[in-house]
Amino acid sequence: MPADRLLNTVLQLYQNVHDDRKTDQIIGSTVNLLANLSNPLNLGVLTSQLLIAPAIWHRREGLQTSLRIISIYNSAAIRVRQNGLDNAKIKIPNAPRQGGGLSCDTWVRAVVKGADERSNRWQHLLVLTGILMGMEGNDRKSLSRGLRNTLEEAVVTAANLALESQDGSFASASIVLALNYVFPFLSDLHQSAINCNALLPIAVLAITGEDGFQDGRFLEDIRKDVRQHGQMVEWAPNTSSFQLLQSIERKPLMGGMGPLSRLTAFAVTNATDSAIVLEAQDCLLEFSQKLFQQWQRNPLSTVDAADETARLEPNTLEATWPVLWGTLKKTMYATVAVMQAVIGRSLLDPRMRNDVTAPQVATKSLHTLRFLFFISSRHGAGAFQAYTFTYLTSLDILARFGDACVSFLGETKPPHAGAVPPSPLDRTLDLFYMNVSEHLPLNMPTEACDSLIVRPATAYLTHIGTMTATMVELFEAAHSAVLSVLSCPHNGPLTVSLVPFYIDALFASFPSQISSRQFRVAFKTVMQIVSPPFPISLMEPQLSETLLEMVRFKAMDASTTLLPQTQDVIAQSEKGLTTQQEPLSEQSSLVLTLIDSLPFLPLPLVEDWMTLTAQAMNEISDPVMRQPVKDRFWEVLVSGEMDVERATIGVAWWTTKGGRELVLGRVVQQVPMMSGAIMDESKSSRL
Repeated sequence: MPADRLLNTVLQLYQNVHDDRKTDQIIGSTVNLLANLSNPLNLGVLTSQLLIAPAIWHRREGLQTSLRIISIYNSAAIRVRQNGLDNAKIKIPNAPRQGGGLSCDTWVRAVVKGADERSNRWQHLLVLTGILMGMEGNDRKSLSRGLRNTLEEAVVTAANLALESQDGSFASASIVLALNYVFPFLSDLHQSAINCNALLPIAVLAITGEDGFQDGRFLEDIRKDVRQHGQMVEWAPNTSSFQLLQSIERKPLMGGMGPLSRLTAFAVTNATDSAIVLEAQDCLLEFSQKLFQQWQRNPLSTVDAADETARLEPNTLEATWPVLWGTLKKTMYATVAVMQAVIGRSLLDPRMRNDVTAPQVATKSLHTLRFLFFISSRHGAGAFQAYTFTYLTSLDILARFGDACVSFLGETKPPHAGAVPPSPLDRTLDLFYMNVSEHLPLNMPTEACDSLIVRPATAYLTHIGTMTATMVELFEAAHSAVLSVLSCPHNGPLTVSLVPFYIDALFASFPSQISSRQFRVAFKTVMQIVSPPFPISLMEPQLSETLLEMVRFKAMDASTTLLPQTQDVIAQSEKGLTTQQEPLSEQSSLVLTLIDSLPFLPLPLVEDWMTLTAQAMNEISDPVMRQPVKDRFWEVLVSGEMDVERATIGVAWWTTKGGRELVLGRVVQQVPMMSGAIMDESKSSRL
């Protein structure tokens, strides 16, 4: 059909709504016309009519319609450029040419003229986006430099005018969709000209609202379709909720959630009104809370990560479960990417980093991360840079304000503090609480440290049940939280009363629940706390020696069998943090603990405890297990772990007090020398 006749036909078809098949034909014909019309005026007419065509805009397909407009002009621009390249290769005079014969610059100017006053600015933005992507995508560089700059400027102008007019939710979502696609094609200068104050609220809404994650309401639909058969949980692939989740994933903005979160983060960074940024943070906090509450009511939340294979039906484990967690992870990534920008701005913006606003921003950030922790804690999903920055920076800000720390911990304190909850979700929240509380006690009152950190951690310190991967993390987090409280100088009175209980819990846990490494690190930390220069060493000068005596006497009756690998050892080896595991028994581990404590002892005790430790080492009958202990003893003496005064005592003990004989034995073929030792001059060269 000739182009002019096809143009008239298409313009007539624009006037009515058609079925899907006919609509697809109309769109195909439109692309064909845009690529082949030779009269610039006709191109303008076609564009003008397309932007008001009932056949396109009255179908109520939401953002699919806006995406179609972008696709139409993107495809047409690509074909126009390709036609130009193909025609340039034709050397035969008067040979037929491809397309309408217009240059790329001429074609662009003709099409843009069709974006007139009869259509809206946000519709113009869709057209301009498609053209710029088609002409300049994949480094095509089809336009002249001047026109490229003009086109970018037109995109920004149309976007800003559309943002100012606020023509409704569909228009707002279409603006975000267009900017999401075109943003990478804009120069830094033109990106900075976007009205971020107006863009930020609708960008956040695009992430959380109907065209994005729908405030997590899909989890409520899933809840209605979940079936439980005893301990087994099933969410079948043929349920309506799974079809709904798949349809959500097919939405235009969901496919570009990564770029959308970066666009939103850009708006956070460049908005001139800090109040709008704080409102965006509030929206993300509210969204994450709704998502968590929906998950909390869902039977799927009762499935621990370690029990997925045992508790999920095969059709759920293989089909619906991975899709759900893919969506949930996408939710977390998008939210955290924006939160990273908020926290980053709070470090620089004077209106956000003051002593009133800063703790509020940090608190809201941590609340958001807490609500998302059921996602980020599963299978290492939170191990990415944006999450780490947001989490640690929020903690650093909050830790400066003691009252804010107390308030946050008071708001998030587990209601079951003092007992291990049966629900995996509750244990997940406990893990977040323990991880956070580890960083906060320095500026908190002693009473608050006791009630908000020590007491909630007690349940996990004394836990004697099965140690799943989550329980291991909780156990470690509880130990870290308590040790952080003990390490604070102002908590001296609490430390005096708490250390005996903590050491008892530590001994009760080893070696059944914690590894040799964990036991040694924990005990070494306590020894540092109760030794000079900490104030507690003056209050209770005998405490450090008492603790060592407990270890020494326990080592006398400790098991000499090889320790099995614990969850900690396995995790450390998987992360590549440890080399081949040295053979250790409970006895040798306790002696190693004594050795680790030597650099922290009060000076009057150092020499005596070097002797006692060496004697304890010699009581290890198995030479294979004794060798790592001997190596560690030597390492402490020569590696510089001891300060000058203790090292001086060590040299004297080694050379004149029988230390060398105790460690190495009476018959020594090759005598090791401590760092700085004077060699026998009679055997040295005089050169």
